[in-house]
Amino acid sequence: MAVVSLRNVGKVYPPTARDGASVTAIDDVSLDVEAGDIYGIIGYSGAGKSTLVRLVNALERSTSGEIWVNGQNIAALRERELRRVRLGIGMIFQQFNLLGSRTVARNVAYPLEVAGYPKEQRAARVAELLDFVGLSDKAGSYPDQLSGGQKQRVGIARALATQPSILLADEATSALDPETTHEVLALLKRVNAEFGVTIIVITHEMDVIQTIATKVAVMDQGQVIERGPVFEVFSNPQAAASARFVSTVVKGVPSAAELAVLRERHAGRIVTLTFRDSAVDQKAVFGELSAANVAFEVVYGGINEIQGRPFGHLTLALTGDDPVIDRVLDHIRTLTTVTEVR
Repeated sequence: MAVVSLRNVGKVYPPTARDGASVTAIDDVSLDVEAGDIYGIIGYSGAGKSTLVRLVNALERSTSGEIWVNGQNIAALRERELRRVRLGIGMIFQQFNLLGSRTVARNVAYPLEVAGYPKEQRAARVAELLDFVGLSDKAGSYPDQLSGGQKQRVGIARALATQPSILLADEATSALDPETTHEVLALLKRVNAEFGVTIIVITHEMDVIQTIATKVAVMDQGQVIERGPVFEVFSNPQAAASARFVSTVVKGVPSAAELAVLRERHAGRIVTLTFRDSAVDQKAVFGELSAANVAFEVVYGGINEIQGRPFGHLTLALTGDDPVIDRVLDHIRTLTTVTEVR
């Protein structure tokens, strides 16, 4: 069941006095996010991904189309009605957006105050959330006394305060170092698993998608150019922009420049083998080469775990008689994809 559904959504900014031209930020986007998803939306700067997430909680209004959230078309709601809808949508920001004059506990309590929760309920909920994010001992601290990772955990606790069913994370790890990023992503996984919260992750980092997302949409120039389960998009990207993102975490076929370096360093024929899920056994392929007395050396590439499923490319330097190599490669092609540059 889709908890967020976009139908032919567009967002056009009117002309400015400076350039006199309108700007299309979102162009006819249709997308479904199902309950329990961790849905990644990835794109380069200016692709429209952050604009899209602001449309989901109506921080900005769409120009066209329908945006359904938990069964309501929020594009048709008035501001007073939207305030109720937003109680079910939590938001995590790149720069944390904490109130410097409030303690950690009072930052987490802020959305509860706005929503009119009684004081006793606020205190109990804040204590519960600070325990969940591992910051009970920081309740009386102020934001400027915290590390970046701690600030983002406060941001997550605050976003969960009103028990939302949907969490929007807009570049939530971009300001963090790699180790802290891993910790924050692990916490978001717990939010999804233990609270059943549907999470939409906006990012330009493919590592984030690989680590946390179950599905992904790739955006370019305001459009969704590819979507699907993360493994499918990683292992067989159809759009050029998708392939560029995937190449940042999965090494594919060597480029012409990389191939030239490999030829200088390694004798023999250079071939790239693709390994996808459990469809082909590396040992079986290497066994074929050994049985044919073809010597091989892995010179490029690697195998990644994507959603618990192996995928990657291994580039080999093969040495032996060419007719024998041709025969064994013909057989290996029946098992997997073989790319050779002569």
